[in-house]
Amino acid sequence: MTSLNTLWGLIGLGNPGSSYLHTRHNIGQQFLFAYANKYGNSQWQEKFLGQFCTKEIQGIKTHCLFPTTYMNLSGKSVSKLCQFFKIPPPFLLVLHDELDLPFGTLSFKKGGGTAGHNGLKSLQLELQDTNFWRLRLGIGRPTHPSFDVSSFVLGKFFPEEEQDLLAFQEFSFKALDCFFTSGPEKALQQFNKKKF
Repeated sequence: MTSLNTLWGLIGLGNPGSSYLHTRHNIGQQFLFAYANKYGNSQWQEKFLGQFCTKEIQGIKTHCLFPTTYMNLSGKSVSKLCQFFKIPPPFLLVLHDELDLPFGTLSFKKGGGTAGHNGLKSLQLELQDTNFWRLRLGIGRPTHPSFDVSSFVLGKFFPEEEQDLLAFQEFSFKALDCFFTSGPEKALQQFNKKKF
């Protein structure tokens, strides 16, 4: 299956509110907003329990959504989008933070488990399907004993990571462009577990 000449849903997971901006858990939302804006000024509107806009990305009609339900209820927002536009799960691409990849590494994946990610759990619950694509954005795991996982993912990037965040974002854009021009399988081959 390729993405060519089809309709896609592009989802960026995160939490709403200014206190969560630029945190690790919101990297999916952050990269989604920047990627959509790459294709012209976005007219985001409140719809489907989230922030929504439609883009032509590499000639593909793409419905972009950031759920504003909080992470653990993301599926309620995404399911509304899918029902309205009749988007089946295999034509969803979800951008999310990934603890099990080092910072700056990305990986495409279709289906599978959630590795404890509450946003993905909610999507699977509401869609009753695991067969959607993910772009896993590596944030690494906490190495210092004073950091538990929850505090780590809800915390802001370290200064040295902040310096590289734009390069990581640009690298993810290349991967997304490949996904929409050449298809998911090609993108997986070229970018799987690669670092910017």
